[in-house]
Amino acid sequence: MDLPALADFNLVARHGGFGRAARESGRPKATLSRRVSDLESGLNLRLFERGARVLKLTEEGRALYERTSVLLAEIDETAAAIASGGETPRGSLRVSAPLLFSQAAMGKLAARFASMHPLIRLEVTTEDRAVDMVEEGYDLVIRVNPHPDARLVGRIFMRDRLVVVASPQLKPPARKATVPAVMRGGGFDAAAPSWEYTAKTGKKRITVEPVLSLSSLVMVRDAVRAGVGAARLPVSLVTKDLATGRLVCWGDVEGPEIALWALYPSRRLLSNRVSTFLEFLKEAFPLGSPEELAAFID
Repeated sequence: MDLPALADFNLVARHGGFGRAARESGRPKATLSRRVSDLESGLNLRLFERGARVLKLTEEGRALYERTSVLLAEIDETAAAIASGGETPRGSLRVSAPLLFSQAAMGKLAARFASMHPLIRLEVTTEDRAVDMVEEGYDLVIRVNPHPDARLVGRIFMRDRLVVVASPQLKPPARKATVPAVMRGGGFDAAAPSWEYTAKTGKKRITVEPVLSLSSLVMVRDAVRAGVGAARLPVSLVTKDLATGRLVCWGDVEGPEIALWALYPSRRLLSNRVSTFLEFLKEAFPLGSPEELAAFID
C-alpha cells in the first residue's frame, strides 16, 4: 500500500474535506485529491462520498481511517523519538473525563502530570457523554461504569460507592415517614421514590420526597450541607464532611460499585504518552480507594 497516499487520505478524513486539509497542511488541494483517488483505484474501493458541498466517508473509508490513523500516528511518533535520540514521551495527549472526577481532581492531576512530563501537551475536556474516541480524536477517556465496547480496552483505576448522607439536623426517619431528598438530575417524579441502604442496625427502606433536582453532584452535596434534605452521594465526595461532622452517614446504598475506567482504542499500538498517563493514574491512586480521591477535594 502507498503509505504517502494513505497519509493524505487520513489528513482529508481528519479535517473533513480537501479544502480544509489543504489549508491546514499547506498542501495543494489538487495533489490531495489525486493521491486519494489513486488510493481508491489501488484498493478498488470508494473511500469518500463526494457531494456538491459535503465530503463524507463511506463505510469502507471509515473502517480504513479507524484502523490506520492511530498506526500512522505511531509511525510518526517512533520516527520523532528515534530522531531525538530517545523514547521520552512527547506530543499531544487528548483526554476526556467525567464532570465529577474533573471537578474533584483533574486540575491538580493535570498540573502534576505537566510538571513531570513537560514534553507532553495534555488537553483535558470534561463531559459525561460517551464520546467516539477515534472520530473525535481522543487518546484516552475516563468513564464511570462504561458500557462494553469491543473497540476499547482499559483498566479500573479507582472504585467508589454511594452512601446516604444528610446534615446532622436532619434525623433518619421514623417508620413510614417521608424524608426530603436532593436528587441528581432527572427532574421530579410524580410518585415518591424509595431508597434502600444498610445502616449499623441493618437494612432500611425509606420513602423520599424530592425537594430539589440538580445536575451536578457537587451542587447536590452543597444543598445537603445546607440542610435541605438527604442525598445519595459517592463516599469520595463526602469523606471530609463526614470526618468533620458537617454531614452524617445514614448507611451504604445497595447496588453495583462505582468503577472508574481508563479506556483507549484496542486497535492501536499503545503510545508511550498513553502508557505514561496510565502509569501516572496508577501512582496517583495506588489502592484505588475513594479516600484517595477524597484527598484531592477541597
